[in-house]
Amino acid sequence: MSGLLFLIPIALGMGLVGLVAFLWAARSGQFDDPDGAANRILVDEDRPLPTAGEKNSAE
Repeated sequence: MSGLLFLIPIALGMGLVGLVAFLWAARSGQFDDPDGAANRILVDEDRPLPTAGEKNSAE
């Protein structure tokens, strides 16, 4: 029973820290653009665009 005297305040403190972290993230704009990250994964920026000469030689 005496273990609960330590565990309950620790659990409440951890919950409070999590709530403060969430509120800080929400106020600092971390959740402003949820669709941007989903669309950025579809853009392939690693491959350079082919030039006009490369398009004709590939055909």
